[in-house]
Amino acid sequence: MAIYETVFILRQDLTVQQVDELSKNFKKIITDGNGKLLKEENWGLRTLAYKIKKNKKGHYVLFETEAPATAIAEFERKMGINENVLRFMTVKLAKPSEGPSAILSQKDFKDERK
Repeated sequence: MAIYETVFILRQDLTVQQVDELSKNFKKIITDGNGKLLKEENWGLRTLAYKIKKNKKGHYVLFETEAPATAIAEFERKMGINENVLRFMTVKLAKPSEGPSAILSQKDFKDERK
């Protein structure tokens, strides 16, 4: 199975509980497709570079998964249908990443969700 990294942005008006619930639903899609979640990072509410669907901010979430291509295709299909997802991008990795992502490893990282 291949290793994939997906970052998705959720609407700014969602609560932390709603973001966690959506993440849980997306994880279930991966596990139901015989994949496994290697890493999950919630980057919190961050300012977007430009407005997307009238949103100036968004909740960023990163998933690193080891899954078959069919599970990733279903995962992306469900994200495309969901009105709470502003954008998403999936890339194939050669090997799993080590340690936290570059966003979380920044010294001045602050979570604006609180």
